[in-house]
Amino acid sequence: MSLKVLKFGGSSLADAEHFRLVADIIKSEPTRRYVVASAPGKRTSDDTKITDLLYKCHALATDEEDITAVFDEIKDRYNSIIAELGIELDLTSTFEKIRLAVLHSSGRDYVASRGEYLNAMILAKYIGYDFVDAKKVVFFNEDGSFNSELTNDVMRDVLSKHERAVIPGFYGSMPNGTIKTFSRGGSDITGSLVARATSATIYENWTDVSGFLMADPRIIADPKPIKKITYKELRELSYMGATVLHEDAIFPVRYSKIPINIKNTNRPDDEGTFIVPETEEISENIITGIAGRTGFSSITIEKAMMNSELGLGRRVLQVLEENGISFEHFPSGIDTMTVIVGTKALQQKRADVLAGICKNIDPENIFVEENIALLAVVGRGMVKAKGTAARVFVALANAGVNIRMIDQGSSELNIIIGVDSNDYVTALNAIYREFVK
Repeated sequence: MSLKVLKFGGSSLADAEHFRLVADIIKSEPTRRYVVASAPGKRTSDDTKITDLLYKCHALATDEEDITAVFDEIKDRYNSIIAELGIELDLTSTFEKIRLAVLHSSGRDYVASRGEYLNAMILAKYIGYDFVDAKKVVFFNEDGSFNSELTNDVMRDVLSKHERAVIPGFYGSMPNGTIKTFSRGGSDITGSLVARATSATIYENWTDVSGFLMADPRIIADPKPIKKITYKELRELSYMGATVLHEDAIFPVRYSKIPINIKNTNRPDDEGTFIVPETEEISENIITGIAGRTGFSSITIEKAMMNSELGLGRRVLQVLEENGISFEHFPSGIDTMTVIVGTKALQQKRADVLAGICKNIDPENIFVEENIALLAVVGRGMVKAKGTAARVFVALANAGVNIRMIDQGSSELNIIIGVDSNDYVTALNAIYREFVK
């Protein structure tokens, strides 16, 4: 039997008007049985998210300053939603409990989580669903790491007793019962966990955009939407900066092979983007999307007969590990090796890293280049399409962009290109125009 889990982001639950849209969406299909709610987001561009107001309250209380004005703003926001929806729900005692907790040095995670907690209570009351507190079904270990299996087992058992329920996103509980939150955007993760626990047929992630776009709309004018994308492609694009869905939310549903549908609350009839385990469908554009980030540096090492020196690569990476630096890419030749790292991470340990590499492998030459941007051209269709890489390189050459690094994944799912940061925007536009007519 079909069963859908829905997650609504902060923009989808920012005010009473959006609550009505959300209720219409949920009730339009009886298969939409489990709903994950975020805290109210911004109503206008100059508004403040409830979560940020809660963080502010915690900071004020920590500094022993008056929280009254900020806390009253939070209460007024929720009370206005309740009043405009016309539901009978008195949160006076709940607000007072939260206020006292803030004043008595409750943890920052507890305070921040109350945004989702209150919004989920209101939504459950409005649509007539049961309310299930996330602290009873989402669990963390003593060291703060997420306990996946316990969460799945308990959540599956608890939700099986509720035909329809609303669950707050973003948080769970530690073994001692205290509240622990995921990173910002963690309601996406909660939605994914609920989808896995209930063996959902589809996880609908509702936000304020109609799915993924092929490129960043702040750089590419009116980019085309992506109708279907695989988990692997999404992982590649998310890693390179494409943002719609919290990156960690991919794994629980990927494990269970549950498709995700990114949908627009304000335009519910839009198809959105389907994220699927695998598909034989190939995009008409060959590539699925383009994404990128700036702020990288390259460490290039030169040494004769490097390719025949056993363990050389391991010793280079060992230096990075000892200095707490992760590498992004590791292209190499016969007598050269380049390691791409984040500039910010390298700046603080640059001297130690270079000295360590020199000590470990005694290179003939070593130098660092900064101001590098990385672009990822991603697409499952690239495997079967001849000349895709050539088209990328010709497009960049015609745009006057010099390529500083090339790295193609073994799966041929992506091509990573390093360019000068000043050429980043030009490069993105050149590649997009080459493949999207």
